[in-house]
Amino acid sequence: MSFQPVLPLSGLGGWAFLTRTRARQEASFNASPPIQRDVDYFRQKFAEIQSAEQLVADRRVLRVALGAFGLQDDLDNRAFIRQIIEGGTDERTALANRLADKRYFALSSALAHLAGPDARAAPPDLAERLSASYQGRAFEISVGDQDQTFRLALSLQRELPQLTESFSTDAARWYAALGNPPLRKILETSLGLPKEFGLLDIDEQAARMKTAMRKRFGTSDLLEMSGAKQLEKLTQRFLIMSQVQDIQSGMTASSTALFLLQNSAAIPR
Repeated sequence: MSFQPVLPLSGLGGWAFLTRTRARQEASFNASPPIQRDVDYFRQKFAEIQSAEQLVADRRVLRVALGAFGLQDDLDNRAFIRQIIEGGTDERTALANRLADKRYFALSSALAHLAGPDARAAPPDLAERLSASYQGRAFEISVGDQDQTFRLALSLQRELPQLTESFSTDAARWYAALGNPPLRKILETSLGLPKEFGLLDIDEQAARMKTAMRKRFGTSDLLEMSGAKQLEKLTQRFLIMSQVQDIQSGMTASSTALFLLQNSAAIPR
């Protein structure tokens, strides 16, 4: 039986508890038999994989590889994943470059040694990096089974720093953020953007989101937002705004206003 994270509270109190106990809880989760079996098998077999075809043929190896990028829902889409990997990222017309969801680009980039007809050796530390990423994301999923908002908050703490390291300009970082479904949802929720926001042209979305972030946090620079202090402010605001969204459907306008008034001191500005 897999270890289940302990989450006694929701909201900011629950987040503080999870942050304080995360290292211990995550270590226990990683040591649980199901996760340990997945990782041990992957480490043993990954070095033998010499093509995208071989990768998608081994369901257990593929599960860890996809899970490392948050793409576990594509486990049965083997032909599609093979096409993503074999196409690589060098050509502008490659499928991984054309998809809005940049997780596929990250997958193809990491498995570049499997692209094309000639097999190459994988980077020596790749199996360990993918295993660690799989474990981290699997822990987030387990947290999400109890509280989806906490799962997204954990992903924010990981995704935003990684994104800012992967792209050299703020413009590229913003478009990558908009192409990352979990991160996009977090930003839209934190900034109070309406559901119709996604219908706008992508350039208009980026411009409006930058403006909203600048007003709320004093900066629209994602590199600055990935720093520890600003990242925690963004995380806390996401948690508060998620609570507001959750209760609005069952509350009157006056009740919502009262909730906001009572929690105004906790809402990061």
